[in-house]
Amino acid sequence: MSYGWNDVQRIAEELAEGKPGVDPFSVNFVDLQRWIMELPDFDNNSGRVGEKVLEAVQQLWNDEID
Repeated sequence: MSYGWNDVQRIAEELAEGKPGVDPFSVNFVDLQRWIMELPDFDNNSGRVGEKVLEAVQQLWNDEID
């Protein structure tokens, strides 16, 4: 089942699993957005994303690895 930008918790979980050892806060927003769009089942047509969503993903991703 596909998911989009509103599914920040799932995005964070997928990144934690797919990018082990990466500090979420070291990833710039351009790379973070690209990584998210490359995730399996991510709906690349789910609209535009803003910095607030990317910040939320970083925080939740960090929480997942703590």
